[in-house]
Amino acid sequence: MDRQQMSSIINSIRKIMRKDDNLDTDVKRMPMISWMFFLKALDDMEIEKKGKAEFRGEKFYPTIDKPYRWRDWAADESGITGDDLLNFVNNDLLPYLKNISGGYNGGREKIASIFMEVNNEARNGYLLRDALNQINKINFNAADDIHTLSHLYESMLKELRDAAGQNGEFYTPRPVVRFIVEMIDPKIGERVLDPAAGTCGFLVEALFHLEKQIKSVEHRTAVYENTLYAREKKPMPFLLGSMNLILHGIDSPNYIRTNSLAMNLNDITDEQRVDVIITNPPFGGEEEASVQTGFPADKQTAETALLFVQLIMRLLKRPNEKKGIKGGRCGMVVPDEFLYGDGIAARIKEQMLKECNLHTIIRLPEGVFEPYTQINTNLLFFEYGKPTKDIWFYEMPLPEGRKKYVKTIPQRYEEYRPIMEWWKRREENEFAWKVSVSSIIESGFNLDLTNPSRFNYSANYDPLISLSKIISKEKEILSLLENVKKEL
Repeated sequence: MDRQQMSSIINSIRKIMRKDDNLDTDVKRMPMISWMFFLKALDDMEIEKKGKAEFRGEKFYPTIDKPYRWRDWAADESGITGDDLLNFVNNDLLPYLKNISGGYNGGREKIASIFMEVNNEARNGYLLRDALNQINKINFNAADDIHTLSHLYESMLKELRDAAGQNGEFYTPRPVVRFIVEMIDPKIGERVLDPAAGTCGFLVEALFHLEKQIKSVEHRTAVYENTLYAREKKPMPFLLGSMNLILHGIDSPNYIRTNSLAMNLNDITDEQRVDVIITNPPFGGEEEASVQTGFPADKQTAETALLFVQLIMRLLKRPNEKKGIKGGRCGMVVPDEFLYGDGIAARIKEQMLKECNLHTIIRLPEGVFEPYTQINTNLLFFEYGKPTKDIWFYEMPLPEGRKKYVKTIPQRYEEYRPIMEWWKRREENEFAWKVSVSSIIESGFNLDLTNPSRFNYSANYDPLISLSKIISKEKEILSLLENVKKEL
């Protein structure tokens, strides 16, 4: 099935669902489409596996029992519909899937975690039947269908981000994701983790990167089964991310529905550590006190971004020169607040500079994540095992003639080309400069440094001191505003 045919099917499904008064937004429609895709894909795969098992004379154990398999209730175009269909889905199917357990391969527990908080938002059973009949036109065992659908699904995820507004934190712009993956350069044989995976954009991009390295059956098995790992706290991104991985050929994703920050840092073992972490963890959120107790007493905070930085450092593999093991490496998104933060933030940065080589900070231009957040963001690249000596900063410019990015004209991947060229052979220029770690320590671990090429200063001018004064004034203003807010 070509892209035009598949697109026509997807559009038909969405058009049908829009007629349901309760499915008035993509935020409601997309999870519905995803869990139905999931059940159809699983059934198609199990039919194929059953055929292969019978051919080999082996026993096949289904993940889902009758009458809850897709073929039992959804495949017949003239099957149950209307209120009967709604009653079955609401009172039989979904309760069964939420509580499914046992089995022979652990797949049932995975299904239960995916459907734990899934609900049927449809209110018109006849329209739901029409949507099911459209989904039946897709063959999830056909490689061409899966390839085409995976691209269309990614487009729908982007649209969902657009529709979700400020609730769209589970989507990171594709150019940012691709650049981080390219610079981190994951290899076959390494374990890659996103501890705040959302819709799994980072892992899908890592999969594309790793597929170029596949040269044997063993390589393919390693990439699709034992390389990509993910965790996610929220139910909706977890559902969407699980479907995203399945559509890209990962039949049994190593994706866990859990709060990564609930891990006690002292309990993390070498077996849990990974070679690569690529992520855009949530920032601006708050974690409850019970989660904070798993972190060092002097670095406990409610701020999610600061907790994730600590967790990531603890999850990176430790180097062992005798065994030829390199330290783990990370590429991640952080807000400006992490760079200039003092107190706990400063102590975390001090730890990072002592334990890791924070070799690069890319300062992204204004509006990369707008209109979903106006917070300025940065990309950190670091490796565990050696202390930082120097940090390279690169201030990414806006395209000529642009003042900021907007929803209708977002950032493009091609704009990262100059940085990628610079990355290979680093030299100071109008956008890039190098700072010694001793200067960072003297500034109280302030990483919010302004590009020195912006200044025309005398030999006696010290940009670090001037910047510290500016930050100090900003903090005074923020403190006053917070007091006013409390009074109001």
